[in-house]
Amino acid sequence: MPETQLQRARAGEITAAMERVAERENRRPETVRKQVATGQAVIPANHGHDSLDPMIIGREFSTKVNANIGNSDTTSGIEGELQKLHTAVHYGADTVMDLSTGDNLDRIRTANIEHSPVPVGTVPIYEAVKRAKNPADITRELLLEIIEKQATQGVDYMTIHAGVLMEHLPLTDNRKTGIVSRGGSILAQWIEENGMQNPLYTEFEEICSIFAEHDVTFSLGDGLRPGCLADASDEAQFAELETLGELTRTARDHGVQVMVEGPDHVPLDQIVDNVERQQEVCDGAPFYVLGPLVTDVAPGYDHITSAIGATEAARAGAAMLCYVTPKEHLGLPDKADVRDGLAAYRIAAHAADVANDHPGARDWDDALSEARYEFDWQRQFDLALDPERAQNAHDQTLPGDNYKDARFCSMCGVEFCSMRIDQDARTTDGEMTTISDETDLDSSPAADVNLPPVGVHDTSRLPDEIEIDGVTFTPEESHADD
Repeated sequence: MPETQLQRARAGEITAAMERVAERENRRPETVRKQVATGQAVIPANHGHDSLDPMIIGREFSTKVNANIGNSDTTSGIEGELQKLHTAVHYGADTVMDLSTGDNLDRIRTANIEHSPVPVGTVPIYEAVKRAKNPADITRELLLEIIEKQATQGVDYMTIHAGVLMEHLPLTDNRKTGIVSRGGSILAQWIEENGMQNPLYTEFEEICSIFAEHDVTFSLGDGLRPGCLADASDEAQFAELETLGELTRTARDHGVQVMVEGPDHVPLDQIVDNVERQQEVCDGAPFYVLGPLVTDVAPGYDHITSAIGATEAARAGAAMLCYVTPKEHLGLPDKADVRDGLAAYRIAAHAADVANDHPGARDWDDALSEARYEFDWQRQFDLALDPERAQNAHDQTLPGDNYKDARFCSMCGVEFCSMRIDQDARTTDGEMTTISDETDLDSSPAADVNLPPVGVHDTSRLPDEIEIDGVTFTPEESHADD
């Protein structure tokens, strides 16, 4: 009996998840089924993730955004992680990755899965290091045990760095920044100290069997991705990509869904070539990119340097963008960083969808522009990507309710407001008329990620609270600026 979305799609079945995805994307269910059947799109949906509201990742659908969350040895417990999860979902994350490396990994993972309406991803090699203490002491048996446990817990997709091979490591010797992937560096150390091939590669078919049983989606990790512009598009990166293409075909042969992770730091002029190369080598598997960062000179602003690259990557066909926060390279992000990172990446994803002429994608822009010209301040706030931030910015200088009807803001004031001047001139000339083709968002063909408000998911299957070891946790509900 087919178990995975891929197997069922190949068998001609339109699943409940495909029906839900079609509704959210405003597409025909048969279109969704065909995209999944050919591996051009994936629906990460573990059988055990009961609270999930299904979504789809593929270049023919709206561009998706992932938010990385997770604790470290020095920061954040279960409650803090649930708050980050809630913030990420509220501000528009389509998936979240729990990259925890600190304490209470199982409890945090379980809490995130139970409270998340979006797919949850993990990187099992992190838990393996925690368990083994020394990366060189990780065994094949331990890796498979952890992967099976996380699959049983309900993880929807896992980053598996199976493309880092022994023969690839010498290709990194002359890099400026070496191996910057945590998973890639751990496996490189394991290979060098044990003198054997990457166990995730040698045991890949066994991992496929586990994934097929639970319908876990592969996110094939780019362990040799470039960590600076100087290392972009080098031999190591592309040698690993060829292996990822091989593994993509193996996973599909086992009926397992697969997407492929993409590079980190890439000059702007190389991004399109990187996307097109991945699509060719990996037979159109969805491309999931981190950034890419288009310059290395802006620590503290890398949500901006990477959003520029992310827009270009999505325009070229990348299906999902992994957000970068202002803390990238500097520290573990908090709730405020999650919010800022998601804003940057929702902008990048939406801008790419508009550029790619996705049905209805620009309707949101048109509706806000109409509200702006009409000085309908409250509608501007309501239509904003981050309504609270937009209203707070306005109210810092013009807080009174009377200014919600004003035909100016504090940037230009009354005398120099260009839209007021234009309206007055057109009224005097008798040319001012009401907008005859006002955008109706209720009838827009856009996918729901391209309509306000962001972060709308079916949360009916989520628990109101969760009890762990006798302690009750409830996600934070406030989203206003501190």
